[in-house]
Amino acid sequence: MKSYIVFDLEWNQSSAGRECSSPRLSFEIFEIGAVKLNEKLEKVSEFRRLIKPCVYRQMHHIISEVTHVSMDELERNGEPFTKVMEDFIEWCGEDYIFCTWGSMDLTELQRNMMYHGMEIPFEFPLLFYDVQKLFSLLYSDGKTRASLDEAVEFFQIQVDAPFHRALEDADYTGKVMSRMDFYKIEDYISVDYYQLPETKEEEFTLYFPDYTKFVSQIYDTKEEVMADKQVTDMVCYKCRRMLRKKIRWFSYGQKFYLCLAVCPEHGFMKGKIRVKKTEDGFVFAVKTQKLVGEEEAEMVVKKKEETKIRRAERSKAKKLAKGHAQPQ
Repeated sequence: MKSYIVFDLEWNQSSAGRECSSPRLSFEIFEIGAVKLNEKLEKVSEFRRLIKPCVYRQMHHIISEVTHVSMDELERNGEPFTKVMEDFIEWCGEDYIFCTWGSMDLTELQRNMMYHGMEIPFEFPLLFYDVQKLFSLLYSDGKTRASLDEAVEFFQIQVDAPFHRALEDADYTGKVMSRMDFYKIEDYISVDYYQLPETKEEEFTLYFPDYTKFVSQIYDTKEEVMADKQVTDMVCYKCRRMLRKKIRWFSYGQKFYLCLAVCPEHGFMKGKIRVKKTEDGFVFAVKTQKLVGEEEAEMVVKKKEETKIRRAERSKAKKLAKGHAQPQ
């Protein structure tokens, strides 16, 4: 029987600022808390452990104020990270899926595991439920992200323990999850990007009710990403037909590209490619495809024209600047 492992982490960082952080571990986990829910979203078990620090031996003042955890407490009651993680993985069991409030916790968990030389035992790709995103899809616009305490207030859940401790936040997240219409939107699963495809064979596509998401292998440059035909092809996810592009891929902003294709049977399809950086300075693509109506298709056309105008203005400004720089 499948279990939902709803977990939360608390972590410390350099008290002297980011520039003094370890390049291999910006955030060091000092507490993990989790609740296990059954298929009825009922709580059946819980897990809480403190972790003895080995990278940052002074608590950042803001983290100390928020969590009310002292370094003395961690030194006194904390256990080695590897021991805690081994116990946590055993506690999770066999058939489970992770659930978190937001998307950072799984990445930081794996980064800490790698730092301590642990093998990551999770499936690839690592799929999980971002309860914060699901809450937005059900009760907001799908884009804004409410805080956990706002969601707790929305459902009028009794606050009988402070926020910003791992087990308490995991428990509140589980309660929010059990009160929302979870199975109505369970198809909208998230994917963690800490482990990425290293070959073409490992690339994957996720299919959602109204869009698809393709994750590419790692490349050296953004130019290599956009030269890959599999990245730039537009295929209708309804009929699997290769589509003609009405507007070819164009750069919009610094981080993504847009295009507009047409399916003879299903209409306009908007494509969006986000080029993301890895921790090692490489890049990979996340391409989404979504069927859209005429109004949203027209927005893509408008953005293309805006991009064209901005490029012309920049080109004109460069020519004028070059002209002024010429010796008289």
